[in-house]
Amino acid sequence: MPHPHPAPPPSGLLATMAQTCALPVADELQALVRVLRTRFGDSLSGLLFYGSCLRSGEPSQGLVDLYVLVDDYASVRTTLLASLADQWLPPTVFLLKTATPDGRILRAKCALISMKDFEEGTSHWYQSYLWARFCQPSRLVYYRNVAVRDRLHAAVANAVIRMISETLAAQDPIFSSVAFWERAFSLTYGTELRPEKASRPAEIVSHNADYYAQVTCDAAGSIAGLVPSEHQSDVFTYLCTTAQKRQNRRRWKIRRVQGRTLNVLRLIKSFFTFEDGVDYVIWKLERHLGEPIEVSPHLHRYPLIFCWPLLWRLLKNRRLR
Repeated sequence: MPHPHPAPPPSGLLATMAQTCALPVADELQALVRVLRTRFGDSLSGLLFYGSCLRSGEPSQGLVDLYVLVDDYASVRTTLLASLADQWLPPTVFLLKTATPDGRILRAKCALISMKDFEEGTSHWYQSYLWARFCQPSRLVYYRNVAVRDRLHAAVANAVIRMISETLAAQDPIFSSVAFWERAFSLTYGTELRPEKASRPAEIVSHNADYYAQVTCDAAGSIAGLVPSEHQSDVFTYLCTTAQKRQNRRRWKIRRVQGRTLNVLRLIKSFFTFEDGVDYVIWKLERHLGEPIEVSPHLHRYPLIFCWPLLWRLLKNRRLR
């Protein structure tokens, strides 16, 4: 059943997201943009850049995170099976490598998703997978036309609204934007099998503290009960009942089970959608854990069978949070 169209985001929040999405990025990203425009042609709606390379400002020093927005899956797939897989569990992740004009190699993790799924995922999905990512700063490095640009600005603004709405009942009655977003990201990280340090939410928020203060203020007028302090800047209040807090805890417990299950399915899917998928997954784990992972020859040859002992070992040792 299609979801109802979300209410338009507040104009102030929409303006902040439009301004943020338009901020300049490193020139070398255009090499990736050109490859993707050639690959997907007129079906490519837009490209959103986000994540650790955006925060560092050095795309060539890591794995660039790009969301590849397309009109629909059938228009970019050559087989029905691939199109169905895209629809079944979006997004579909693939690895892209290209060289910059000065000879450096850029590597990107590209997540393919339709405009429709992206808009629904940032505003309506129960799971936090998309709205937890795109309430964070991102850059629109390509859009096909102004209509697409405006839709994507609205989608990332809706991600902020959804993130705030779904985590308010877990907050203290009085909080700053920093405290709010640290708690919010702790909740969403808990729904994924991410090999991250417990301090990661604080690091993410501190890197863009002004942004999080601004979007919290922008969103406050459209979220019932969220009130900025009249006497202190960047201080908010939200009062809720014990029943609302209990219901919110229940929702996040469900999301934790749901999100981790979907993470396992997406991990399995990445073994097949990535070129050298096993090497990518191991590289990603080693990068976050800060130590090498021993990989058996069987894992490379039969990833669907032999990934489970590795996953169990990481879970058992609490290396995946």
